[in-house]
Amino acid sequence: MNGVVGVGLDLGEKGKGGDGGGGEGGGESAVTLEMLRKKMSDFARERDWEQFHSPRNLLLALVGEVGELSEIFQWKGEVPKGLPGWGEREVEHLGEELADVLLYLIRLSDMCGIDLGKAALRKMELNARKYPVEQCRGSSKKHTHYSTTTDDNSASSNDNKCNAGDDNRCNATAGNGKEQC
Repeated sequence: MNGVVGVGLDLGEKGKGGDGGGGEGGGESAVTLEMLRKKMSDFARERDWEQFHSPRNLLLALVGEVGELSEIFQWKGEVPKGLPGWGEREVEHLGEELADVLLYLIRLSDMCGIDLGKAALRKMELNARKYPVEQCRGSSKKHTHYSTTTDDNSASSNDNKCNAGDDNRCNATAGNGKEQC
């Protein structure tokens, strides 16, 4: 997406508290997924690019951008938090590639009719059930390692747990009608 988003985009008025405030001391409004979704939609419509924005095309472009993001880290070995030793231009380039990935992901979700914010919150809730704090704190083991119980069923829910690759997306139940993920 190099150069697709940038010049001439007005992301809102500065100095207006908006929806929760923004950057440290900058007084800018927070940028929301909805704001970015709308900007991407307008951007594509103004250029008559909607005809090219099929889910398949957007996914392939997203994968390409993830590849570009990966290239940044490919030859660096392990990179500590905060990117110590990285130059200003390297950090700026990383931000650009992360933005490309985010923007394509937002556009893809929009073209598929998925509310990405709601889907992300739901996924976080499902992950919280898969990885109970009391069982997995400090561990990087896969969710299938942990056993959880439901209110009505003291057996391990691992028998009913959906695997990450399942197409049925958490349709298993634990006998009490509740989803087990």
